[in-house]
Amino acid sequence: MIFADNISLAYGKRALFKNVNIMFKPGNCYGLIGANGAGKSTFLKILAHELEPDTGTVSVGPRERIAVLRQDHFAFDDHRVIETVIMGHEKLYRLMAERDALYAKPDFSESDGIRSGEIEVAFEEMNGYEAEADAAVLLTHLGIGEALHAKKMKELEGGEKVRVLLGQALFGNPDVLLLDEPTNNLDIQAINWLQEFLFRFKNTVIVVSHDRHFMNQVCTHIADIDFSKISVYVGNYDFWYQASQLNLKQKQADNKRVTEKAEELKAFIRRFSSNASKSKQATSRKRLLDKLTVEELPASSRKYPFVRFKPERACGNVILEVEGLSKTIEGEKVLNNITFRVNNGDKIAFVGSKSLAGTALFDILSGKTEADEGTFRWGVTTSHSYFSKEHGAFFEKDLNLIQWLLQFAPPTEGESFARTFLGRMLFSGEDALKKTHMLSGGEKVRCMLSRMMLAQCNVLMLDDPTNHLDLESITALNDSLVEFPEVVLFTSHDHEFINTIANRIIEITPDGIIDSLMSYDEFIESPEVARVREKMSA
Repeated sequence: MIFADNISLAYGKRALFKNVNIMFKPGNCYGLIGANGAGKSTFLKILAHELEPDTGTVSVGPRERIAVLRQDHFAFDDHRVIETVIMGHEKLYRLMAERDALYAKPDFSESDGIRSGEIEVAFEEMNGYEAEADAAVLLTHLGIGEALHAKKMKELEGGEKVRVLLGQALFGNPDVLLLDEPTNNLDIQAINWLQEFLFRFKNTVIVVSHDRHFMNQVCTHIADIDFSKISVYVGNYDFWYQASQLNLKQKQADNKRVTEKAEELKAFIRRFSSNASKSKQATSRKRLLDKLTVEELPASSRKYPFVRFKPERACGNVILEVEGLSKTIEGEKVLNNITFRVNNGDKIAFVGSKSLAGTALFDILSGKTEADEGTFRWGVTTSHSYFSKEHGAFFEKDLNLIQWLLQFAPPTEGESFARTFLGRMLFSGEDALKKTHMLSGGEKVRCMLSRMMLAQCNVLMLDDPTNHLDLESITALNDSLVEFPEVVLFTSHDHEFINTIANRIIEITPDGIIDSLMSYDEFIESPEVARVREKMSA
């Protein structure tokens, strides 16, 4: 159990939290949600005692332990991987270090013997004898093979470090588990394992994630940061979304009814206030009018950009034909004899264990790089727009956003058009004059989506477009691609994003592709796909 009592925090005049009182109970998994900048990660730091609030306190049950998914990927560089995981249980790790130092002493005194007995009792209570074995099991489930367990953390790649730090947070059955974006850099197998782990976890979990499918699978409650408050809803993310939308519509409908009633009363009063025979009725209605109140709906921090792709023309019969494409990058063959044809109405998700493969394919199809072998041909009626993971080159010029957007707008359009367009993408007022070098990752993604909308192409290629976006922007992009009438080719690590958009899945494997005309959920559960994958790898 963890309890936040009267928590307030402000940066300057901007209040993130005002008098927040909330208890997180054992056996529940709370999804902490809110717009970018609402304070999700900040609130986790307050709960972890890493940041002091302006007012209020955070308390846990007696002898309860909080574990946190660490974000500093270099903090443990000089430690072995297996040791880094065990360090998640600080008390056990300190005891292990004292135990090892004690037994390494050349002169073992009587007091050392007494202390060693105390250590052994505590060590057994904390299951210390099984610590390395338990840590190894965690690492294996998270995709860190045994060959890496004895290596130093600095020898691992960035994605591998993230997995080890997740293992560190999960180690030793903590009483309160705080997870900030735990699915980052995890493949589908590791995400499924983590979902199952959290489903069985009996203590308190508080998680921040942009993966809606993950939230739906693991969350029993949603803690929504908005209006400088935190409101708790029972249920998963989808239930929260439906309940919050219904609540907002009900308030808007109530306000509409009150406003209409007020106008009706005002009209009667204006008409009959000077009429002696109706004056009593007019006075009575004035008293009724005074009692009517329109509830002022506070301004939400949650805002949805307007994302809408409109193709200038429809695709013809021939869209894209790919034949025998192969590509090797830094000695690794990421594409091996890839052959497929894109048909009208296809929305294809390219999946696989190596995200570099999808990027390499899209870079070739967009003309950014060349294949080592093979050919591809776009249909004459197609026009394609590419959202690349690496889009830093688009922001090298020191322009404000109006100048930046007008590079891609029709030449007849000017500042008024740019301001209107940017406002719909959540860059209103002074934000439209923000310089490109000052943009956050999420803001750059919204700019790149704006560029794609202006291109009015009939084939959209998107390489992991939800990176850096908040849930509201992901939802807006998701809905727009579902509605798009032409062809979409994309990669993503977002399960819900893939499952709701794609009608065809192409898995890129080291030995070719598995091409399936089905939804992502069907693809994952398909015995036939599993048989084909096993046959290819044999």
